[in-house]
Amino acid sequence: MPDNGWPADRIDTEHAHSARIYDYIMGGKDYYPADKEAGDAMSREWPALPIHMRANRDWMNRAVRWLAEEAGVRQFLDVGTGIPTSPNLHEIAQQVAPESRVVYVDNDPIVLTLSQGLLSSTAEGRTSYIEADFREPATILDAPELRETLDLSRPVALTVIAIVHFMLDADDAVGVVRRLLEPLPSGSYLAMSIGTAEFAPQEVGRVAREYAARDMPMRLRTIDEAHEFFDGLELVEPGIVQVHKWHPDGTGEQNIRDEDIAMYGAVARKP
Repeated sequence: MPDNGWPADRIDTEHAHSARIYDYIMGGKDYYPADKEAGDAMSREWPALPIHMRANRDWMNRAVRWLAEEAGVRQFLDVGTGIPTSPNLHEIAQQVAPESRVVYVDNDPIVLTLSQGLLSSTAEGRTSYIEADFREPATILDAPELRETLDLSRPVALTVIAIVHFMLDADDAVGVVRRLLEPLPSGSYLAMSIGTAEFAPQEVGRVAREYAARDMPMRLRTIDEAHEFFDGLELVEPGIVQVHKWHPDGTGEQNIRDEDIAMYGAVARKP
């Protein structure tokens, strides 16, 4: 792992972190030995874990492209961004529409340090970064970077990708998402991927126990619980489905088994 000059007083290198585990499994370079150990242990428990993570990333790419191409969205609020992985959200949106604007939000100091990769906007568009916790929506909505980058009188796509399974019931994930949607105008969208154990309960349950053993407890949701996030919104076809089944385009890994995917994905419009 390279020395990226991360502030030593803010980075916990002794314990695994969900974003760095993801980076390791996805073939990145911004992780520490604890993250590698955790990722290896989880992959032993469920060998499909890398397939699942890549499918979630491919879904994000397709969802953002659909929002830009089909829905005409030009503004994005991405909460729980994670370590930059090309193509990042703004690169996908700006490939379709160079004038697209993106606000990234994360509370991991590593993401802040690496955020230059998130700020390489086209001249026509703009990107910005907010260091904030998803559990504190007021901090996000009151951030000057948000108001300086996005025009809240025009539609915004709120993207919440692979994060709510790290929010327990006490965190009120549904309430947080609704609070973030509240100031967004009609014609805005919500795009979410939501962790589930419904298709491989034993294997995914073992992975969840590995996360919990490292102080990262998970709250995996049923399809009915996933629907709660979209109450009052208009789901885009095909609704809430496993991520590999949402608008497949022939790219990415093919012939994925349902039992290898533990994530629902959906896009919905705010009426």
